[in-house]
Amino acid sequence: MNHSSILSVENVTKTFQSGDHKLTVLDKVSFHIEKGISCAIVGPSGSGKTTLLGLCAGLDRPTSGQVVLNGQPISDLKEDQLNSVRNEQIGFVFQSFQLISTLTALENVMVPVELRGVPYREVEKKAKELLTQVGLKDRYHHYPNQLSGGEQQRVGLARAFIHKPEILFADEPTGNLDSETGEQIEDLLFDLNRKSGTTLVIVTHDRELAKKCDRIIELKSGEIFRDTLSEESETETEEDEMVNAEIKPAG
Repeated sequence: MNHSSILSVENVTKTFQSGDHKLTVLDKVSFHIEKGISCAIVGPSGSGKTTLLGLCAGLDRPTSGQVVLNGQPISDLKEDQLNSVRNEQIGFVFQSFQLISTLTALENVMVPVELRGVPYREVEKKAKELLTQVGLKDRYHHYPNQLSGGEQQRVGLARAFIHKPEILFADEPTGNLDSETGEQIEDLLFDLNRKSGTTLVIVTHDRELAKKCDRIIELKSGEIFRDTLSEESETETEEDEMVNAEIKPAG
């Protein structure tokens, strides 16, 4: 696996004007994410994690600082240039699914690549392969209102991966799903991540989901509070458990 950085956040600050007051949501945040890994961004409500995800994905611009994707600074790009970067390199999975209600599952998945002028038959074939991969082979021609929440999110996953993005951002991807369906979506997300080599960045309040990622960045009041490799923390926990088991009194 190539461990060079795919995403760099450099001294990023984001402020909003609220009446007479200036609200600082992110304050001089900096980190790098390496290619091919999975990274969770966690923190309490209001800590700035969704705002940070939007900045990283080029959906919004920082007040100051810079976001660099694949060596290219994107924060100062013109809108049409930014659209090209998003269409070619970035995938996004939303908590609220964001499917187009008048299009079938198949058509929803095809949209991002059709916009790039790829031949219809080629796009259709790839879309069907992805829908089959996420367990929706019998749902190609169903509309969003004919699908359950879990099925809609599967369509969202297939759509996010159809143009083979180098990096995928997921904002609370299981937030609107029951726990069993949520776990199925998580498994699919990591499976697609591994098979495609796509870098995965997830905003979540779910600690169990965060632990499945290679790395966890924790925000608090708009700043990075903790940045850990989850494998290391799991190893430490296992060692602690072994030590505790050894010193635990019998009976």
